[in-house]
Amino acid sequence: MTQHSRDTPQFYLTAPSPCPYLAGRHERKVFTHLVGDKAADLNDLLTHGGFRRSQSIAYRPACEGCRACVSVRVVVADFQPSRNMRRVAERNADLVGDVRTAAPTSEQYSVFRAYLDARHRDGGMADMTVLDYAMMIEDSHVDTRVIEYRRRGPDTGFTGRGAGDLIAVALSDVLSDGLSMVYSFFEPGEAERSLGTFMILDHITRAQKMGLPFVYLGYWVAGSRKMDYKGRFLPQERLMASGWVRFES
Repeated sequence: MTQHSRDTPQFYLTAPSPCPYLAGRHERKVFTHLVGDKAADLNDLLTHGGFRRSQSIAYRPACEGCRACVSVRVVVADFQPSRNMRRVAERNADLVGDVRTAAPTSEQYSVFRAYLDARHRDGGMADMTVLDYAMMIEDSHVDTRVIEYRRRGPDTGFTGRGAGDLIAVALSDVLSDGLSMVYSFFEPGEAERSLGTFMILDHITRAQKMGLPFVYLGYWVAGSRKMDYKGRFLPQERLMASGWVRFES
């Protein structure tokens, strides 16, 4: 029997399950494991091909007769924030993002739990325990960072960190050509800040400073209220049958 190397990806197909984005439809995913010394290179390659990472798994929709899930990435150098996005940035000018290694904390989990209970009570992640959360953060074989957003404190000018309570968190991968936003969450009581939009804007700024051309946002799904917001970050490239295609509007 031939033994496959852990550096050689093997792909698998899930059974059909209800689609979380479009009512009345079912989804299937093709997935592989991101492990071994070449995990980072494989994650880069697969992300360019429309895959997303969840812990040590890379997956992509493989639904019969449906191509609604479209991978999108913001073109950092040419990005122009809308008037509403500028207002969101101003509204959150009191927040400071602190980049940390991918290590979970009880404070993060408290915000995560409140976010799920308020926003995704019936979702697939609703029953995640503190151990599940720790696995989501730690189980990565690629360059993964956690960005904590806190209110700006009196010593911010010296340490670069906020001094207030934790408001929002983003889990992101550093790729060869961009930042990939894996998951983000925030205090539900701070909804008026539009923190989801703010964290994307912050990642675009960070990518600019790092000299990275793209911010990967995952899947945009036309007709899904959950995913429609991603189409507003322009210009962006969407992965079509012919490859990455630029969209200005």
